[in-house]
Amino acid sequence: MKLNVSILGAGSWGTTFAASASRNASVQLWSRDAALAAEINEHHRNRRYLGELALPPKLEARTDLAEVAARADVLVVAVPSHGFRETLARAAPFVRPWVPVISLSKGLEQSTGLRMSQLIAELMPGHPAGVLGGPNLAQEILAGKAAASVLAMEDPAILRQLQQVFSSGVYRVYSNNDVIGCELGGVLKNVIAIACGMADGMGAGNNTRAAMITRGLAEMSRLGVALGGQSATFAGLAGLGDLVTTCSSELSRNRHVGEQLGRGRAIDDIIGEMRMVAEGVRSTAVAVSLADRMGVEVPMIREVGRVLAGGSAKRALRALIRISAGAEADPG
Repeated sequence: MKLNVSILGAGSWGTTFAASASRNASVQLWSRDAALAAEINEHHRNRRYLGELALPPKLEARTDLAEVAARADVLVVAVPSHGFRETLARAAPFVRPWVPVISLSKGLEQSTGLRMSQLIAELMPGHPAGVLGGPNLAQEILAGKAAASVLAMEDPAILRQLQQVFSSGVYRVYSNNDVIGCELGGVLKNVIAIACGMADGMGAGNNTRAAMITRGLAEMSRLGVALGGQSATFAGLAGLGDLVTTCSSELSRNRHVGEQLGRGRAIDDIIGEMRMVAEGVRSTAVAVSLADRMGVEVPMIREVGRVLAGGSAKRALRALIRISAGAEADPG
């Protein structure tokens, strides 16, 4: 029998992941918006987030959260981090015991600094928690271009089964037992992408971007390991892979935010005209706070925080360039 996979959140990535998973499982997608659910069911499109890219006719969208949650053999949460707690709390009473819960969100809860897997443990104790990350630009995956993700869970048996369910065609899913590292890689790369976008917005070249990606990866690794992740994880899909894509692609929301900041625009104006959430905007202050708590040097992340708080992008880039260069393995 095919597993019933229930996916909460009909944004670009939630819808794309639902379309991919529907090849191997019976999938229902929960949407807050009745008009969007009707468009998915009747026209097999999600034009708001994915333009004219076609969705599988068998993909079903529903607006009844309790109904979608109650049928789940696997629950996948694809809402942004700021709505994660509320959505999961509403769904939790209807989910059967021991159903795995997988997060697709790449953010941190602002008020607590918690990762999404920690929220799953808090709100749904006893349910195996996992995260899926990697270089996953939704439009490219839905268009059928080859891509790879990494699924991280502590239970190896469940991990192997879900790895097979989530892999399809040219979309490959690798496994990892480092939930913390995979989750933090997905969070922190968004902040570095804002920094790279700022440099691009000011006309910096490819050499500058490469240097910032490399030094940004060092910051991600230092902070991630201090918080309990494994260093090797940050050299993989959830770290370097996701970082390169997010810092380089014109489809990247966080890079777009940085690029607009680099051109001198205000953050409120940039966010106000975006349909989709750039998680790095919300995660930066939390990342700085975590770095302070752990005593970890994160100069690039810190400068992004200053710019998002109203500082100058030009001054931030100048400050990063002026940092003294020591041994490559040193902080800074």
